[in-house]
Amino acid sequence: MKTITYAENILEWQEEFSFYIPVRIRFSETDMFGHVNNVSPFIYFEEARIEFLKSLDLFGTSSSEEMIPVAADLQCDYLKQMFFNDSIRVYVKAADIGNTSVDLHYMILNQQDEICVTGRGRLVYINPVTGRPVRLTESMREKLKAN
Repeated sequence: MKTITYAENILEWQEEFSFYIPVRIRFSETDMFGHVNNVSPFIYFEEARIEFLKSLDLFGTSSSEEMIPVAADLQCDYLKQMFFNDSIRVYVKAADIGNTSVDLHYMILNQQDEICVTGRGRLVYINPVTGRPVRLTESMREKLKAN
């Protein structure tokens, strides 16, 4: 398997995931060769990220007027092809929690439990008016650490 720079031991890294969303690959997410287009995993990451944050009550809450999460960077590693109508599971976990940001890791498994895609991305919480980073509250940090 390809070396993933953000996962020192892929088996240990994989075992740390618990939160996931199911996705059925739509025809519109494939290219003319019949496999998932290279931009589609980023859409899956976004969907899983939003559901993950909602599950922790960190998305769309009353505090969202004071701070919002924005993607600062995203990385994707393609390991195995996925195709139209495949049933996949998109996993997400908090990997590194900073003062104003959190590094999230992603893993996509196909119906045979094979890793097809991995990824990571940094979310920075900012003030929506000023655009400046905002420090994570202790409550936010605890919720992220628990998952």
